[in-house]
Amino acid sequence: MRQKPEQKSFSLEEITKKAEIYCAYQERCHEEVIQKLKTFTTSQTVIDSVIVHLIENNFLNEERFACSFARGKHRIKHWGKIRIVNELKSRHISKYNIDTALKEIQDEYFDTFDLAAEKFWNTISEKNTLKKRKKFCDFFLRKGFESNLIYEKAIELEKLG
Repeated sequence: MRQKPEQKSFSLEEITKKAEIYCAYQERCHEEVIQKLKTFTTSQTVIDSVIVHLIENNFLNEERFACSFARGKHRIKHWGKIRIVNELKSRHISKYNIDTALKEIQDEYFDTFDLAAEKFWNTISEKNTLKKRKKFCDFFLRKGFESNLIYEKAIELEKLG
């Protein structure tokens, strides 16, 4: 039977410094930081005081996290609004911050979708047009784009060739 290793105890200053480094590395939501802090301490008062310190010193900002998350996932992974909203909700981000984040990608949203759709359509080697359309639609539904947008684009691309 394996024994659990002894957990090293950290002072408040050490935990605060570790949390600052954790937040400075990349944008984090409150939930991620709380989970990380729980690995250092079991005291809720310590966790609360570190969170307050991080917010006051601008290491932790949910609106900034939501905007950064939406921009990154849209530009790099080509996620749609539905997937981004669901992921942010799962991280307990407020509706206000989610709406702000969606405004960040509003200008480039349709251009990114069109480019990704045309690129993916050309990579599908399926000869049967119904199967090709289904693969196309399923792929972009998983990416979190709106169904009406996907179906209109599939029909448009089908007509082009």
